[in-house]
Amino acid sequence: MLELLRKVSSAHGVSGFEKKAAETIRGLIADYTDEQYTDTLGNLIAVKRGNGQGRKVMLCAHMDEIGFMVTFIEEKGQLCIAPVGGISFAASSYDRVMSEKGVRGLIVPRGGVKPADYSADKFYIDIGAKNRKEAEKKVKIGDVFRFEADVVRLCGKRVCGHPLDDRIGCAILIEIAKALANEKINDDIYYVFSVQEEVGLRGSKTAAYAIAPELSLAYDVTATGDVPGDTPMACSLGDGAAIKIKDNSVICDPTLVEELVDIAKKEKIKYQLEILTYGGTDTASMQMARAGSRACALSVPSRYIHSGNEMLDLDDAIACVDLTVAYIKSIN
Repeated sequence: MLELLRKVSSAHGVSGFEKKAAETIRGLIADYTDEQYTDTLGNLIAVKRGNGQGRKVMLCAHMDEIGFMVTFIEEKGQLCIAPVGGISFAASSYDRVMSEKGVRGLIVPRGGVKPADYSADKFYIDIGAKNRKEAEKKVKIGDVFRFEADVVRLCGKRVCGHPLDDRIGCAILIEIAKALANEKINDDIYYVFSVQEEVGLRGSKTAAYAIAPELSLAYDVTATGDVPGDTPMACSLGDGAAIKIKDNSVICDPTLVEELVDIAKKEKIKYQLEILTYGGTDTASMQMARAGSRACALSVPSRYIHSGNEMLDLDDAIACVDLTVAYIKSIN
């Protein structure tokens, strides 16, 4: 799982600019599915065909990541930026960033700005250019930067780096596809790697409308309550797949939640229950597509989300894979 996560994390994919991420993921999942295509908005969709007697099942993870867009180049060569997605600027100070073209720099607060006043207009990217003329040889208005991608192993199965949100979900989908590749099942399985989740769940909305699934599962990270000062929350690193009950955008299908819990207990797969009091995931878009679908999410508890160094436990991701494979087999 670690090497797969590193591969999917290496590809640039700021929201709206996910082409390189899609190309990388397509190469990793092609051998395990019958068809792969990219829709109009840019979602990568890989399909494993059933026997024609089953449902449409949509499994979705977003492949976009947060980042920064260049809005202006100052006389001395610094780059003014706008956030793409929700950025924690306090956590981003002095992190290394890289553009889609490979230009490196630092995300830096302007002189004299106090942490309490951090916001997009108080930050710039410094690529080391001497002046605007030199910077314009490397960068233009509208270029996007990401935090430099890197995934490193910590204690046990825990890793940190970027963009774990949500390349861990993409890795989970690929592992599920690998496990189900040679299984004879009734259902058509649609593995959707969605775009622009970080800016409004946009890709999953159009993909789910086109597919019209009867059953949907999203894969994403979720917050934890296991470090000092955190808001009390039941999710912790290492305690298994987090079966979502609710977040700020969705109330998951109660029967589907119960089914997943029952399978986890039967197969002795570690799980925990997730109630997130803020934020949302692609689950909401899939639940409301066309006439609606039974929808839920399996989340990977993560610390320091939307920073340049997120942290998670790979065993939780593996539990998401095992639970999904066991559930798909059970309903087929």
